[in-house]
Amino acid sequence: MPCAYVIVDMQITDMEQYKQYMAAAPAAVAAFGGEYLVRGGRHEVLEGQWQPARVAMLRFPSLEQAKAFYDAEQYRAARAKRAGATEFFNMIVVEGVPGPV
Repeated sequence: MPCAYVIVDMQITDMEQYKQYMAAAPAAVAAFGGEYLVRGGRHEVLEGQWQPARVAMLRFPSLEQAKAFYDAEQYRAARAKRAGATEFFNMIVVEGVPGPV
């Protein structure tokens, strides 16, 4: 079964409030087998017009686990802590390629 990746592009406007989300979200991620691969590190546009502000990427064991994480009460509570702390918060989930057979 292929893993799934959650990719986020966000613009934080209130870092102090956003830190509450940053403190709450990792437990929700871990509860569904997820892990952070990228969390706001340096980035550079190599091609195209996309100008991301801050990027995060998470890996989950499956698309179903990623969607369950997003819909879970624990993550809804974390999202509530983030409300109003960002100009935008764009999130997608994409299924990865199957592993070697």
